[in-house]
Amino acid sequence: MKVNVIFFYALLILSVFQCTPTEQNTSSITELSHNTLTEAEKNEGWQLLFDGSSLDQWKGYNKLSVGNSWQIDAGVLQLKVDGGSMDGNDIITKEQFRNFIFQTDFKLSKGTNSGIFYFVKEVADEPIWFNAPEYQLIDDEGYVASSGQELTKKHLTGDNYDLQSAAEGKKLNPVGEWNTAKIVVNNGRVEHYLNGEKTVEYDVNSEEWANLVAASKFSTYATYGKTNPGHIGLQDHGQEIAFRNIKIKKL
Repeated sequence: MKVNVIFFYALLILSVFQCTPTEQNTSSITELSHNTLTEAEKNEGWQLLFDGSSLDQWKGYNKLSVGNSWQIDAGVLQLKVDGGSMDGNDIITKEQFRNFIFQTDFKLSKGTNSGIFYFVKEVADEPIWFNAPEYQLIDDEGYVASSGQELTKKHLTGDNYDLQSAAEGKKLNPVGEWNTAKIVVNNGRVEHYLNGEKTVEYDVNSEEWANLVAASKFSTYATYGKTNPGHIGLQDHGQEIAFRNIKIKKL
């Protein structure tokens, strides 16, 4: 019996030493999985727009470089704002895209207001949004309290900013938690997704789109939403926000 007990404990100790490295390796793999592509994604044509360590694929809108307010910390792209300034440090991809699936994780801070632009064209003395539709990113619950400004439909997360409201029942995780935004563009048809569920869709060549633009704050911009191909843009609106796993697949 004594021999059996000793043998049992020997096996137990051996199993602990064998399992611990495996668990540590698994943890390390999980931590390193962000800002990378799986072999399947590579084969499908996905490309990273942010590798967790550099902004080589980005530049400032109407600027040569990325502003200092955009910082990388532990594989996360963060907009750091001192005093809530809005100095126009919007950033755009150096490459332009026509038909694509764009996807990114984002994490809102309390009171955040930001957005993802697409079809961006750089024009001197014009803001980034004068021709580029926006996937709105905002703290739906806390923005009013922090800013004193009322939020209306068409100005909430997942919306086609100032044109279309997200579908009822959207699932937005709370401030401080990660969410996933996706934008699909294919021959004029556009879809927004939030955490895997479609929020809005439209066709830039349709009469409906023309009517939406005419009834919006962008009615005076004749090329709004029709400057495809264009850059992808991330907005500096004066509040902090974080991004990771930024990637795109050309269609």
